[in-house]
Amino acid sequence: MERDLITQLLESVREDVITWRRHLHQNPELSFQEEKTANFVYDLLTSFGHMELSRPTKTSVMARLIGSRPGKVIGLRADMDALAITEENDFPYASQVPGVMHACGHDGHTAMLLGAAKVLTSLRDRICGEVRFIFQHAEEVQPGGAREMVEAGVADGVDLMLGIHLMSHLPVGKIGLTYGPVTANSDRFDITIQGKGGHASTPQTSIDPVAIGAQVISSLQHIVSRQTDPLEKLVVSVTNFHGGTGAYNVIPDRAYLSGSVRSFAGEVRESAVSHLEQIVAGVTAAYGASYSFDYRYGYSSVFNDEAVTRSVEKLIEEEWGQDVIQYVPPMMGGEDFSAFSDAVPSCFVLVGAGNEEKGIVYPHHHPRFTVDEDALKDGVRLFVTYVLKAAAETSG
Repeated sequence: MERDLITQLLESVREDVITWRRHLHQNPELSFQEEKTANFVYDLLTSFGHMELSRPTKTSVMARLIGSRPGKVIGLRADMDALAITEENDFPYASQVPGVMHACGHDGHTAMLLGAAKVLTSLRDRICGEVRFIFQHAEEVQPGGAREMVEAGVADGVDLMLGIHLMSHLPVGKIGLTYGPVTANSDRFDITIQGKGGHASTPQTSIDPVAIGAQVISSLQHIVSRQTDPLEKLVVSVTNFHGGTGAYNVIPDRAYLSGSVRSFAGEVRESAVSHLEQIVAGVTAAYGASYSFDYRYGYSSVFNDEAVTRSVEKLIEEEWGQDVIQYVPPMMGGEDFSAFSDAVPSCFVLVGAGNEEKGIVYPHHHPRFTVDEDALKDGVRLFVTYVLKAAAETSG
């Protein structure tokens, strides 16, 4: 009877979740600008009733559902921001905001957590402890909204956190699980090489920052190939290189380089920073140039707690079966859920949302990205059943 009731409630919100997702997809907002999105979420949560609502930051929302008996405090998180991408899909619900698009699935994340909140408010007499529904702003832009929300106290007293990310590279119906690191430390660097400009016909009178920059880029590849244990994971990518004004006969006086560093182990992360500046200093000194170096630490690695992840794994086996689980290796991408996993034992789960038969094959951050909406019900079900499982364990 209990399972039948839960199934009925989950089914009752299925179309609502799709409708909410499409509304959000049509009305995307960039990081730190999610005012209409936050208001939409706040108003819906208010209509569900039985929760204490707050605005931890200007464009975030938190709802607290207090159970009927003492128990664990469980945090459930969804991110809400969109990207500065022009959508190329022709859906009826495609973005109506020029140059802004939900190209990473955050519209689905928000809709799934809203669905879970609606179901769980109907089951509040079965909940032990507290559920915190955390609707987070600004996942896409460092330093990220998660850090701000942790600093605002949303994770205080939380016993464990669950986050879900829809993934287009996983087929719908599969759930991705990782023990330990899920995403990488994601940092950024900016380098300015100051040389001496001159005429292209007399390079001996100049100090060419473009040629020096090319040497720097080449030498930086040795950080991974020759200065890091090959059993460790590290990426150093130069993604921007600018110098000159477009004139064919002018050697510029400075050049700019910037890029990204991805790692997992803390010592590898720190070693990469040191090697980066050593190489820049050495190469520029060898050619008589000077430099400035700015390194910015970004998101730390999302880390799945072993005990929490094991409990999620067991739940998936019970609800869906072992064959649904796809164990995935750590990803070199960054994700600011790490601010929560640094503060609270957590699990970050990947829900399959790709479908080749429907043409849903484009990667995240692509202008034709979308998700199979059949995946939304899996996310809602995972949120809801995990809370109820934790409540049953508490009462037991």
